[in-house]
Amino acid sequence: MKQLGKFGKLTPATAEAFQGWNAVAFKDGALSQKTKELMAIACAATTGCDYCLDVHGKSAKRAGATETEVAEALMIATAGKAGAAFAHAANAFQAFNDAEDDELFKKSYLSHVPGLKELAPDDFGAFFNFTMKATAKGELDVKEKELISTAVALITGCPYCIDSHVKNAKKAGATKEELAETVFIASALNAGSAFTKSVTPLKTFD
Repeated sequence: MKQLGKFGKLTPATAEAFQGWNAVAFKDGALSQKTKELMAIACAATTGCDYCLDVHGKSAKRAGATETEVAEALMIATAGKAGAAFAHAANAFQAFNDAEDDELFKKSYLSHVPGLKELAPDDFGAFFNFTMKATAKGELDVKEKELISTAVALITGCPYCIDSHVKNAKKAGATKEELAETVFIASALNAGSAFTKSVTPLKTFD
């Protein structure tokens, strides 16, 4: 990835600040480095950044993560992306019903979602069977899974998912400090997916 090294010469101050931010974000804090790296894997799977997956997969292994923990984090990302689309059924049915409300996202719209069980019962059951298993306690505990789910939701931008997973994380014992660090891991990985895409345009100057 020699193209990424160009930032040290092209935008030295910004590049240094970016790397400094990442170094701070991934050090042990309220969340362990291992948890942060597992969270980063889920976020990278959500953004589709192959470079990030490679870097954070190796970092997670060095931090002591097991293959099962990595697999569970990846399943959380998979469930999170599915959940974001599912939650927006609330808005899809608002549109189908010709609603004239000026606000696109209201909790009250979620009242449409249970209707999917009647409209597509087999799909509804299979979907919830998967998502409930993905967030159930495994090698990762429920609090870790809900915080990882929160990070994924911050990237997908699903307001319903953010609300649900933050509340679930709090119920499982998560602190404000852990939530704050989750926010910065999600932010770093969202930024990282853009940063690594720099390779393509910078290659044109070689």
